[in-house]
Amino acid sequence: MWLPTDPRYRDFLTEYLDVCDRYYADSMTAADWCAWYDRRLAVVVGHTQRNSPFYRRHLAGVDPATTTTATLAGLPFTTKADLRREMFDVLSGDITEGTFFYETTGTTGRATPCPRDGKEVIASNYHVTESWRSIFRHHFGDRRPAIGLMGPTEVHSFGDTLGDVARNVGSCNAKIWPYSPVIGFEKALQLMKDLRLEVIVCTPGVCLNLAKAARHYGYDLAKDFDVKLFFLTGEMCTPALAANIDSVWGVDTYNILYGSQEAFVIGTTCKNKNMHLSAPNYVAELIDPDSGDVLGSTGTGELCVTTLIDGLKPLIRYRTGDLVRLGQDTCDCELKGPRLDVVGRVLDRIELGRGRHLAAELEEAVLHGVRDCLGFQIVIDADADGDRVTVRLDLIDGGGNPDEVRAGVVGRFADRFGVPATVEIVGELDQIVSTGAFVSWKAARIQDRRTAPDHETEVAMAMAARRGYTT
Repeated sequence: MWLPTDPRYRDFLTEYLDVCDRYYADSMTAADWCAWYDRRLAVVVGHTQRNSPFYRRHLAGVDPATTTTATLAGLPFTTKADLRREMFDVLSGDITEGTFFYETTGTTGRATPCPRDGKEVIASNYHVTESWRSIFRHHFGDRRPAIGLMGPTEVHSFGDTLGDVARNVGSCNAKIWPYSPVIGFEKALQLMKDLRLEVIVCTPGVCLNLAKAARHYGYDLAKDFDVKLFFLTGEMCTPALAANIDSVWGVDTYNILYGSQEAFVIGTTCKNKNMHLSAPNYVAELIDPDSGDVLGSTGTGELCVTTLIDGLKPLIRYRTGDLVRLGQDTCDCELKGPRLDVVGRVLDRIELGRGRHLAAELEEAVLHGVRDCLGFQIVIDADADGDRVTVRLDLIDGGGNPDEVRAGVVGRFADRFGVPATVEIVGELDQIVSTGAFVSWKAARIQDRRTAPDHETEVAMAMAARRGYTT
């Protein structure tokens, strides 16, 4: 594994790598964790107060020495609005101190700087590396598969982070972003075949668009490619969607990691397909997304994280905007952190029928038991009798028994949401469906005709109009 040689990192790395060794050996006691968290919280709070103009103001009057997990809830939140307003003033150092410069995509708001220094690179990549090593041992033994990395932009951490992880595990990797004007889908598919790539890392939307493009260019998914695993990230991926992708490609699909440009890699996935919090890197809180009340460290709520790495962009009580379930680790695997399931963004909650529902609930209602689906869209209308939905499915050769598919979707929407549903099996969906990773799951998947399009939907519509997504 690459380690920075800067002497400023030596003491941190000595302590951090020792904690990680004990973490994966499952020898960290409750007292060890308490000491690690409280020591790192004091370090990070003091570091940000000294070096970040934003946090100097934001945390004025806070004593780092008394900041512990017990007092953390008394500190103010950091929000995406803060990051967009403050920009470089959030950083705890000069931009030139970083190892890499990245920024958010800026599709729905101002792109914010997300540089990383050597500490942050090591802390983020360490846990992805352990995840991949475990999964590769499970599937390939001592052999290391060739990996295709897909996306999403030149100033996104995806390629550097996962390229470094591929090097750590000893695998060749090829960066073949199919939306690049140099690569494109036809070239990406050719490289997948010629390089005999066995693992493809991309978003769920790209994965399904690759299948559509392969059919367009005359490929046989089973005969022409050596792909055995899809590692998906960048969008919500429910178990139903992963199972559907398995059916389309004839592979094994992992929802491989969860994180953000701003807060790095928060969760990684084990060989059992369960995601685990990268516990040495974060203090995680669950909060009520509407009131901001702290709900504790287990259950369901908006994830709020405090990074424990005193690098170039540590964040204190950062509201991710993502709804998750956190629980105790009951998984028999090599990763040790609490179980972490992402169930959608706060902004993607949908008022439908009998209440407000999570994005994951709608996706599961559409795709549970459905095979060979290349995409879906939910259209919501309302009349005097209440809400009603139309579910559009793009199925390969009908996707089995169309009548059974229709009956299953109709029944699940009636049982779970109390709304009538109509199912349309179509040959092509609106291009907006393919914009999920660029904008949002909701903008791509939900056409809500009860209200005017919101800002994210307008952005997704404009993006879909500008580009073709499969050819």
